[in-house]
Amino acid sequence: MTPPAARSGTGQPAELFFEDLVPGLTVDLGVVTVDGDEMVAFARRFDPQWYHVDPELAGESRHGGLIASGFYTVSLFMRAYVDHLLSRAAADASPGLEELRWLAPVRAGDRLAVRVDVMGARPSTARPGLGTVSLTGTMLRLGPDDRPEQEVLRTRFRGWFAARPTEGDPPAADLPESGTPGAEVPDEGQAAAEVPANPTSATGADGPPSAPPTVEPHD
Repeated sequence: MTPPAARSGTGQPAELFFEDLVPGLTVDLGVVTVDGDEMVAFARRFDPQWYHVDPELAGESRHGGLIASGFYTVSLFMRAYVDHLLSRAAADASPGLEELRWLAPVRAGDRLAVRVDVMGARPSTARPGLGTVSLTGTMLRLGPDDRPEQEVLRTRFRGWFAARPTEGDPPAADLPESGTPGAEVPDEGQAAAEVPANPTSATGADGPPSAPPTVEPHD
């Protein structure tokens, strides 16, 4: 299997690698301000429920006005995650999301502080050259004094990150392709620090002749 290139999630040379993402590390992902027009446009396109798109109905409801689609809010989180971490880290794909919670309504004009905490990290047995990192992301509404008032979003997920290249490793482009990859083996176990804001298997199971192969989650 060809090792992943040492590039960031946005294609630039990577500065951070799996070894840098140690449990206990907190990364500040900045502050985002909710744009009301964008919030409503997103809802009209992807989540046109009345409390996201109808100001009159929303104003007469217990919501007291329009609130953001939760998927818009998590999209704001994702953009901050890319801008402030993945743009610098040797990021590969993500094997999955474990939790996504919307803890309080988000409205136009809200200022949301975004952060991510590394909860665990281990080499991937399914993807040689990568490590699986367990992360918790949060968004906190800020008050006029810039102090956190309320947590509005929490998510737990995993990401794959390339290990730091060692001296003498050949460039990935010079390595021959390994041909058709074999079945991947799931990682076993999962492991249960602050940087500057800008440092930044499936296992094929052979059943009876008529049985299709089974697919299991993997890291």
